[in-house]
Amino acid sequence: MPPRKLYFENIRVGDELPAMAKQPIDRVQLARYAGATGDFNPVQVDEMAAKAAGLPSVVAPNTIGLGFLGQLVGDWARGAQVKRLSCKFSRILWPGDTLICKGRVADRHGEGGRYFVELDVWAENQKGELALRGAVTLKIFFSLEDENRFRMGQPPLIVNVPSQSIRVAPPPAPLVSKPAKAAKPAKKSAPAPAKKKPAPAAKPKKKKK
Repeated sequence: MPPRKLYFENIRVGDELPAMAKQPIDRVQLARYAGATGDFNPVQVDEMAAKAAGLPSVVAPNTIGLGFLGQLVGDWARGAQVKRLSCKFSRILWPGDTLICKGRVADRHGEGGRYFVELDVWAENQKGELALRGAVTLKIFFSLEDENRFRMGQPPLIVNVPSQSIRVAPPPAPLVSKPAKAAKPAKKSAPAPAKKKPAPAAKPKKKKK
């Protein structure tokens, strides 16, 4: 039986991805991950180095959690192309942590024969604490007919679908008004020079008789 494929026409905003629970992270997994990636960070593979750095034990690389989210998406979105995968880490992962990966459809939109699905994905540890959160953009065929047209080299099926996002937009940043500059004190003008009084006119001399 061929694997199930996902098509745009069957996806609705708010749909939840089946939760995926991973086995507890162990040190054998950390050693294998270091060998596969070439990342031999001492605090991830050497207990003594981790304690010398002030940690109680070795830590797991956060990218292990990112790989788990990628597996969650890949298992659900059969036939889709992952165009973008971003992630933010909320806490350190430790050996013994059990991650439960979850996701939901946050938006869907299509225009000009190209169809996209936006996912919000995240992972919680065994205590229910958020460990990491990510966002995924998938490019997907509208329907089986659309895929068959692509395989035969025909134009895509065009159905324009506006964005239906349920993501909450962040509040606008407050406008910070710059304090008004204090007015510079007016320069004192130099006093005008005093006007010289005109010299008194000389009195005419009396003629002697």
